[in-house]
Amino acid sequence: MATQALQRLRIQAPPEWGVEPVPAQHRYLGFLDYFALWSSLGVGLLVLLAGTLLVPGLGLAHALAAILVGTVVGNLLLALAGVVGSETAVPTMVLLRPALGIRGSYLPTLLNTVQLVGWGAFEVFIMSQAANGISTRLFAYDNVTLWVLVFAAFCTLLAIGGPLVVVRRWLERFAIWLVYATTIYLTWYLLTHHDIGGLLGRPGDGSLPFWLAVDLVVAMPVSWLPLVADYNRFARRSGPAFWGTFTGYLVANVWFYGLGVLFVLTLKTTDLVPAIMGLAGGWLALLLLLVDETDNAFANIYSTAVSIQNVFPRARQRWLAVAVGAACALIAANVNIVQYESFLFLIGAFFVPLFGVLAADYFVLRRRRYDLEALYQSAGPYWYRGGVNWKAVVAWLAGFLAYQWIVPTEIPGWKGLLQGAAGLLALPFPLSVRFPWLGASLPSFVVAAALYLLSAALQGKAPRAAPADR
Repeated sequence: MATQALQRLRIQAPPEWGVEPVPAQHRYLGFLDYFALWSSLGVGLLVLLAGTLLVPGLGLAHALAAILVGTVVGNLLLALAGVVGSETAVPTMVLLRPALGIRGSYLPTLLNTVQLVGWGAFEVFIMSQAANGISTRLFAYDNVTLWVLVFAAFCTLLAIGGPLVVVRRWLERFAIWLVYATTIYLTWYLLTHHDIGGLLGRPGDGSLPFWLAVDLVVAMPVSWLPLVADYNRFARRSGPAFWGTFTGYLVANVWFYGLGVLFVLTLKTTDLVPAIMGLAGGWLALLLLLVDETDNAFANIYSTAVSIQNVFPRARQRWLAVAVGAACALIAANVNIVQYESFLFLIGAFFVPLFGVLAADYFVLRRRRYDLEALYQSAGPYWYRGGVNWKAVVAWLAGFLAYQWIVPTEIPGWKGLLQGAAGLLALPFPLSVRFPWLGASLPSFVVAAALYLLSAALQGKAPRAAPADR
């Protein structure tokens, strides 16, 4: 039976065409496929953890409002980025070549690789801690390192199988239904065992401004921006893929951020694993959540391999996945999760303005038409000067600095580094001035997009019209 299952898995796995456009015969995913994929990717223990960061700074009512606003904003960016992937059938890092230049896309590739390995390590860490808590409680067996190796290996195998296998063979048949059942149970338990109506009337302590909380929620769907096209390039049509992505992630993100808030307010703890296990049947609910959590680590490992191929297109995807999985396991065994909130803000600071440049280039300047053949030509229209479009890079950097000026990322030494860089460029950068009431996501997006469009207008010529898609 095991041999037959492995043979079926091998037959269904897509060929390794790397960063080339997905062949038409492999582009068959539709609305339900993307609803299942992105609702599953929006579910996880890390999302619950992110929800705990909103309280007690905000009260329940304001936290739920921030979750809804932040999810809608972040989801719109995520789904629109997915449209670019669905219409071109190429992965995200390759889609940055027309705006940034072929070599210019290497910088976000490096940043994406670093953040995806970090996310993958976080996922493996959370899963291993939860599984070890279950095994310790039920069987008095304590071995976190073993669980790290087990989850890293399983998620690496999923990455080798690829998105078509994971969506059709794993998520739609098993994982998504298990996690929905678990989520309904956890929600029912909290609603029936605690006075939620009373909590709605209690204010927060004021330590977290509302729009800063919105930024924290936006950061979660935005964290998927650098890899959304890696999966949405398999879409049969862009419209159903857009709505499947938007609605699937919307439901999951709102639900799990909300559960994270409720766990803190009702159980008076931010230590989620023991809190869930303390509920009636909690160990089983936690186990089922772990079943679905594996797809998040799979996505990080798979997309890291695809991103690296943007720089090294001849590298074999499966061996890159193995190397990335091993790196995630190594980091997970020694990870420090204290800086998780700052990590989320830093992701938003980099990738929200980057998508501002991409959106301006694809939807406005080039009117949703890229020359797919030129994406891979070192002497083509996307080569610019030495492979880099410095105007786009400057616009991206300006958006990033705008984000940091409004809400500086709280990482030791980070402010000093930014001030030093601004001093070298003779730029005023008063990091002592903070505008957390404004929020940074939308302003940084607008700054990057507007500056990129302005630079194109000053250039005095429109970009070369792309031929019909292949």
